[in-house]
Amino acid sequence: MKEFKKPDVTAPRFRPAVYNILNKEFFNEFKERYPKYKNLTETEIRKIIKSFNILVYQNVIEKRNGIQLPEQVGWLFIGSCQKSKKQNINFAKSLKYGVTVTNNNFETDEKLAKIFFTNFAQKYKMKNREYWSFVACRDFKRSVAKNYCDNWNMYIVVDSTKKLNTAYSKEFFKNKIKNENEKSLINYNEFDI
Repeated sequence: MKEFKKPDVTAPRFRPAVYNILNKEFFNEFKERYPKYKNLTETEIRKIIKSFNILVYQNVIEKRNGIQLPEQVGWLFIGSCQKSKKQNINFAKSLKYGVTVTNNNFETDEKLAKIFFTNFAQKYKMKNREYWSFVACRDFKRSVAKNYCDNWNMYIVVDSTKKLNTAYSKEFFKNKIKNENEKSLINYNEFDI
């Protein structure tokens, strides 16, 4: 066992610049673009946005294939990935015992949950889609972590060596064929020739 080196909590930290989209400019532009909502206060608009985000991430967790975002911005889904090559250190237990303790994810066969966003849709292609990105909020990440242990084998397995688009489209078409086969088996009668 390797001795755990306690981190220096008084050391200087790097903090990335934070950009908040819900600022005064956003609310002014929103009220100019949609004048029928000009009576809404900023807190009401924030509550509407938050409730929409909660509905989105709850549906992503419940559905295996994830969901398509409005206006065909892209797809969100949860994927199962192999464990990381570097050690996933459990800092609380390591500090308690004085040796390096790692998280091994035994309840999920050492698989990890990752939230994927892709905008390489099946039907519609967006101009400049390479510039879109997605960063999950804290509530989304925590709810995925909480629910993943129960249903880890439900989610799509994503291989790190292949492109995400091919893996996702393969699963999409596989489920489509499975649904068509199930529909045809409902009306199947082996004695009717």
